[in-house]
Amino acid sequence: MSSYTNLPAPSPEGGLNRYLQQIRKFPLLEPEEEYMLAKRWVEDQDSTAAHRLVTSHLRLAAKIAMGYRGYGLPQAEVISEANVGLMQAVKRFDPERGFRLATYAMWWIRASIQEYILRSWSLVKLGTTSGQKKLFFNLRKAKAKIGALEEGDLRPEHVQKIATDLGVTEDEVVSMNRRLSGGDASLNATVGSDGEGTMQWQDWLEDEGADQAGDYEERDELDARRALLVQAMSVLNERERDILTQRRLSDETVTLEDLSARYDVSRERIRQIEVRAFEKLQERMQELARGKGMLEQA
Repeated sequence: MSSYTNLPAPSPEGGLNRYLQQIRKFPLLEPEEEYMLAKRWVEDQDSTAAHRLVTSHLRLAAKIAMGYRGYGLPQAEVISEANVGLMQAVKRFDPERGFRLATYAMWWIRASIQEYILRSWSLVKLGTTSGQKKLFFNLRKAKAKIGALEEGDLRPEHVQKIATDLGVTEDEVVSMNRRLSGGDASLNATVGSDGEGTMQWQDWLEDEGADQAGDYEERDELDARRALLVQAMSVLNERERDILTQRRLSDETVTLEDLSARYDVSRERIRQIEVRAFEKLQERMQELARGKGMLEQA
């Protein structure tokens, strides 16, 4: 498939509202129009047809991506990964199967996002046993079912209920909830107003009916990734390594205030160092992983 350099791209600089406004400009397709465009792509490799199929579904990709805000990763990158999944879906879509592209694309979009999350998290943290992976992808849904989406620690009865339902320990539920709540935004926070009413994050959330965590249970490469992590940590200086370890690699997260006092710099400076160190570590880990054939090129 040809490159999509003229697609709108989400970025921290441009702002999420601006991106959402851009993609709403692309019209949705009627079933017959979608079918004919897909036929043109399958039979003639018509890149213009493929482009229209992709752009008409960017809103779907963004909506699904919003359901993964609780994993502490840049939202622009999550949306970009969703778009990668969408393009893969268009590339493989068979219009003769009798269903709409959106139905087919949803699986590819979610799979692309989940692979990105697992790659990012397992490279740096998360002793991902199969049970923890299931918890990782299903905690928010489990909390929603029992009305426990408030911020902060879960009540003991909620912890017990979730642990029983998901087949994990109560300690794992508490630990995972704290990890995922650390950088999470309130579901009631507004996205903004653009003439179509003020939206809230919860308005974008997808109902994850299928448990796809099991798809990854046979792909556990933790031992190899841990070895890569040790090797990749050398890219960080002593201060970066300490701050990242205290903030993201320890079971008991050290606060920005504590680290600010330790290093005699502002909380914002600690946060900047943490983010940059995480980015450097991710980049190095991915370089090493690609070199060992552990990651597929997108």
